[in-house]
Amino acid sequence: MTDHVPGDAAVVARAEVEPDRPLARAAGRPHVAVLVSLNFPDLTEPVAELVRRFTRNALAALTAAGASYSLVDSSLPRALDAARAARADADALLILGGGDIAAACYGGPDGPVANSYGVDEAADRGSLELIRAYVDARRPVLGICRGSQLVNVAHGGTILPDIDDHRLHRGGPGEPMFLDEKIEVLEGSRLAAIVGAGPLVVRSGHHQAVDRVGDGLVVAARALDGIVEAIEHPTRWIVGVQFHPEDDDGGDRDLGLLVGALLAAAR
Repeated sequence: MTDHVPGDAAVVARAEVEPDRPLARAAGRPHVAVLVSLNFPDLTEPVAELVRRFTRNALAALTAAGASYSLVDSSLPRALDAARAARADADALLILGGGDIAAACYGGPDGPVANSYGVDEAADRGSLELIRAYVDARRPVLGICRGSQLVNVAHGGTILPDIDDHRLHRGGPGEPMFLDEKIEVLEGSRLAAIVGAGPLVVRSGHHQAVDRVGDGLVVAARALDGIVEAIEHPTRWIVGVQFHPEDDDGGDRDLGLLVGALLAAAR
């Protein structure tokens, strides 16, 4: 399946994340490139099941909204190389969650990072190159969790390697990773126009977040402790959310709204 995953690790197969009836690419139908790492290093079965469920929900939402998609698995070098060679050949780019971004990609710490997992620097660098191609082509871009962080790094921003007090953002040892988190969506932001301004309860499970916001981007939402929970470009359709709208334990309202807005921009 991948060059990176040892034989005794959990493995996510593409067939496990595909919707039952994906739409074929066709004229007049928006086509979205979906960038995700299905098999990052040290993948455990509980996390693999999250990858399966979240990816399947995101692809099903695109299909239900009338879009076709190309799945780019950045854990497969040949798939990522092919996507980078094709550059921005889709109408929009959706980047899903996964493991941590290698600190070397954003000038982070040289030594070990607390609670680090799933780091694959080659996949990160290839993903950043693909994101920049879509940005340069002025195509709509939506990043979720790791995807939002990659969007920030692609714009020259940095990442907070490990949040000191994680309690608002993820479960502790022996607890479920994902929890309900209250964030504040900033008035006047593009995100507010999509999901509404003010308090919003979202599903979160992260120990990293955007630190210095990338060039040309602005903050669109914050957690109650001030951690950045969303970024966006003020004049172009580039949005990144730290939370997981594709976690159906929190419902599908926000995923439907975000996917709908992405496809409207793509059209």
